[in-house]
Amino acid sequence: MAWQINWGRDPPAVPVPSQPAVAGADSWLLSNEGESSSGRQKSGLLLLQNTKGMDGRWMAGRITKIFITHLHGDHFFGLPGLLCTLSLQSSPDPNKPPVDIYGPLGLRSFLWRSLELSHSQLLFPYAVHELVPTRDQCPAEEFRDFSHLDRGEVPPQGPGGRILRLDPGEGSYLLEEDEQLVLRAFRLFHRVPSFGFVLEEKPRPGRLNVQKLKDLGVQPGPLYGKLKGGAAVVLENGVRISPCEVLEEPIPGRKVCILGDCSGAPGDEAPRLCRDADVLVHEATLDDTQQEKAREHGHSTPGMASGFARLCRAKRLVLTHFSQRYKPAGQAGEGDADVAELGRQAESVLGGQEVTLAEDFMTIEIPMKKGKTAALASPE
Repeated sequence: MAWQINWGRDPPAVPVPSQPAVAGADSWLLSNEGESSSGRQKSGLLLLQNTKGMDGRWMAGRITKIFITHLHGDHFFGLPGLLCTLSLQSSPDPNKPPVDIYGPLGLRSFLWRSLELSHSQLLFPYAVHELVPTRDQCPAEEFRDFSHLDRGEVPPQGPGGRILRLDPGEGSYLLEEDEQLVLRAFRLFHRVPSFGFVLEEKPRPGRLNVQKLKDLGVQPGPLYGKLKGGAAVVLENGVRISPCEVLEEPIPGRKVCILGDCSGAPGDEAPRLCRDADVLVHEATLDDTQQEKAREHGHSTPGMASGFARLCRAKRLVLTHFSQRYKPAGQAGEGDADVAELGRQAESVLGGQEVTLAEDFMTIEIPMKKGKTAALASPE
């Protein structure tokens, strides 16, 4: 099944399909069910599953996870409203798992107090998992220690969640992992601590070599499934067959990397974690002629973004978070610049490799990778 990344725009912005994804107004929505959805959260990453109804309309009530890149107001003030919207679209269900929310330290206190002050009652549980930043993620004078914020004040029925610290060995934060996927966060440098997120699909077993199995006397049946699942089998004649004898090379998984606002990243873990990404989403707030100004405000230019993409060997670069001064050629007014120039600047660094400029309601599909097909088959 395909993954989709969908760009949304939160109300009351007027939906204009050809409008560039401007700074402070874009949402990144990722579905691993081949479906899509939208929410009202600003510039956060939403990991969604099975989110479109039979009539094709978006169903925000299917959102299962929300990721906040950093604590600037235009990037997370919409979160309480989003949760209230989800609640309005939900039915009481005592068995419903919590909506998992990931973001920088201090997010739990903000969300709990916002819902308490507004007397908002959600029909579902939620958990806030806070990432503890390091001091080198922002200018020293901007760093705030929120480690003791509201500790002991949140009532027992308040939001749960984990405190996640940097793994010094991995240089990242392990958020979730199961048999198929691993989700990590990594540090970015901005005016306040910011984070990027990596969703990586684990390699799948290669296809079975049917001809080789037949040569070994194994006919299609349950044994195929066992071998595909990684278990050795013993035939009636006593011959033992290991999966490595009849499986082709593992099929690589997909990788999507989405960076929050940044002008760089501490250490060297970011390019390592994003290595060989199928899609890399990177901000490009200002054009290359204003790189000094961009860095001063903790942002990036197309040249900076494409330099990072080249370092990562990313297969596809998507630029987003443009200043509102950049417009499509037909919409540019006095003082505006052509947004296409941002793409040209990035492509020049990448040797002409095509760069995508994010637009409102744009969808990028990432199909499942396939293994070799000659004389191969899936288990019956």
